[in-house]
Amino acid sequence: MATKKLIAICQSGGEFETNIDGSLSYNGGEAYALDLDQQMQLGDFKQELAETFHCSVDGMLIKYFLPGNKKTLITISKDKDFKRMVNFFGDSDQVEVFIMADGVVAQNISNMPVSRSSRTTVSEAMVLVDVPVDTISADDPIDMDAPIETSPTNALADIIGDNYCRAATQWENAITGVDQIFCSFAEFREALRKYSIAHGFAYKYKKNDSHRVTAKCKSDGCPWRIYASRSATTQIICIKTMRPTHTCEGAAVKAGYQSTRGLVGSIIKEKLKVSPNYKPKDIATYIKREYGIQLNYTQAWRAKESAREQLQGSYKEAYSQLPYFCERIMETNPGSIATFATKEDSSFHRLFISFCASMSGFQQGCRPLLFLDSTPLYSKYQGTLLAATAADGNDGVFPVAFAVVDEETDDNWHWFLLELKSAVSTSRPITFVADFQQGLKDSLHAIFDNCQHGYCLRYLAEKLDKDLKGQFSHEARRLMVQDFYAAAYATKTEAFERCTENIKAISPEAYDWVIQSEPEHWANVFFGGARYNHMTSNFGELFYSWVSEAIELPITQMVDVLRGKMMELFYTRRVDSNQWETRLTPSMEERLQNETSKSRSLQVLHSHDSIFEVRGESVDLVNIDHWDCSCKGWQIVGLPCCHAIAVFERLGRSAYDYCLQYFSTESYRLAYAESILPVPNVEKSVENQLTEAAVTVTPPVKRPAGRPKMKQTGSVVIIKRQLQCSSCKGLGHNKRKCKYVYSWYNFQVV
Repeated sequence: MATKKLIAICQSGGEFETNIDGSLSYNGGEAYALDLDQQMQLGDFKQELAETFHCSVDGMLIKYFLPGNKKTLITISKDKDFKRMVNFFGDSDQVEVFIMADGVVAQNISNMPVSRSSRTTVSEAMVLVDVPVDTISADDPIDMDAPIETSPTNALADIIGDNYCRAATQWENAITGVDQIFCSFAEFREALRKYSIAHGFAYKYKKNDSHRVTAKCKSDGCPWRIYASRSATTQIICIKTMRPTHTCEGAAVKAGYQSTRGLVGSIIKEKLKVSPNYKPKDIATYIKREYGIQLNYTQAWRAKESAREQLQGSYKEAYSQLPYFCERIMETNPGSIATFATKEDSSFHRLFISFCASMSGFQQGCRPLLFLDSTPLYSKYQGTLLAATAADGNDGVFPVAFAVVDEETDDNWHWFLLELKSAVSTSRPITFVADFQQGLKDSLHAIFDNCQHGYCLRYLAEKLDKDLKGQFSHEARRLMVQDFYAAAYATKTEAFERCTENIKAISPEAYDWVIQSEPEHWANVFFGGARYNHMTSNFGELFYSWVSEAIELPITQMVDVLRGKMMELFYTRRVDSNQWETRLTPSMEERLQNETSKSRSLQVLHSHDSIFEVRGESVDLVNIDHWDCSCKGWQIVGLPCCHAIAVFERLGRSAYDYCLQYFSTESYRLAYAESILPVPNVEKSVENQLTEAAVTVTPPVKRPAGRPKMKQTGSVVIIKRQLQCSSCKGLGHNKRKCKYVYSWYNFQVV
């Protein structure tokens, strides 16, 4: 009976990472598949590994995981250990084997579970011999030329046929034969990889140094061979000899291809331009179908990252360019603020940007009202974007300042508000609409004098729904949230109390929650500042939609995309406003006309001097000297209500004279009077930048685990419907699982 063979997936040059559960995973490097059987000796296995990875047998350390145990690495030091590994995996088809340098890994990787932050970089520890000198030259970058680990299996042979490697046929002539020249060995190796993929065979290097490269077909006995060397006079690379004939009849296809993540990345680069959300599993399917290269999910994901860096530039390099980038912003847009901060280890901490046009426009033409909110970023190093937006005279989003921070913390919010104060320095008391978290609340009152903090109604409603969940039915919670919103928008005390009493009728506990949530910070009736009926902090949805478009870009490119969007917005609104002929902005003009039409049916009675009684569906008191009406509409919005307009009509006065200046077309034009200017050469090379910048910025040291939680952008709370039993009316189960129905059935049976 033939001895069953075991495929060893041999990996080298990567790194181990410790997962949350303490298990280890190996990422990066290169991988090759070798056949094992009971007759093979450890010495033969090491010799084959040395030829495959072009390294020395001396000092080679071989490790593997126990079956079903990714926390313990076992070392193979003698033939007995090697036989034991083969026996362990006798019932399996393959085993993962890791090749590294002796005396290094043992110091860094323990067999015991370690913390997530513990990491050993095997590629840095491993010392290989006969490494080609030119692989570290400027024309042959290591990270893009490192072979991607592959998982070759016999399944590759199944796809050989008429449809095999349809896209790879373009590489059939990547190698044409003797006397073909190349500019570097990197270019020659890339052509060799493409040629082998197109012709369906695998190869291995026999010689690979700074002067010559010799490769042969990996199938034993096959005569295919190629030799190229460097010319001593011209320094070009030339193919000197080549045996183009194969006798392996395609058997070598099963051994896998020596593809690289850079090669796969270049293949999918154009597709990624069209579809930025191209999924790794779709990439793997496409590459296997069109090129015959089999990738697992991790390899496809890394290829996507490589393609993204080819298109967008390096994420790491973008952080190193921050000092230069901030200088360029302040040079091209004088008066702007562009500042950043690093931690003690020079890793990125936070970046603040506010353009001079935004600062001037807010002070000259916008209401003293700012909305604070945040959104998570999904770039390689993640982070959070903090933003302060205002409302222009047409109730449009007006970006004032934003910051990129490593994570959303009270300390980062405090720093952001300190920088914001220098950007919006004004004697006017500012009203902020923001979350109600304690750290933000304390920082606002400590930094801004006489400011008002209006709690974001959306966050409050979400917390109310969360606190009530499990206690009440879906319908009851929906009604309480609905009454909560009505209480917030109510303009009279009677209406507020009526709404809260409705909540109390459903649940006294919910009523106590509402009363204890500081209504003076969110209810129109009690709020001491002016927020012009803007109740939620997500007013700047337009700005956050821009962020979502650039959310995965390197940090400097993302900031520049936002700058470009703001530049275009300022220009467009400035041009559009020059065509307006009304005294107020279009949206405010429409509001005023609506109130004017309502005023025609009202009766006005003169009481005393500037005080009037206005009768309609209700009786309201108007004081035109104090710009006040008992309906509170005039004070809250900033435009005369229908009752005040009825008084103006009787006195023959113009309602425009009683509108806040912020709603005038003149103020709107002042808000957008200045321009945000382009920032050229934002991708200056690191070499040139380092000579000018004294500060070195590296990416954040620790990337947060998992996907950041998304913040809802809508202003309406969505309540998930909860199961309610139709028999006992209890929550959390249906009639089929009701214990009372089950008990009654058992009683009837008895």
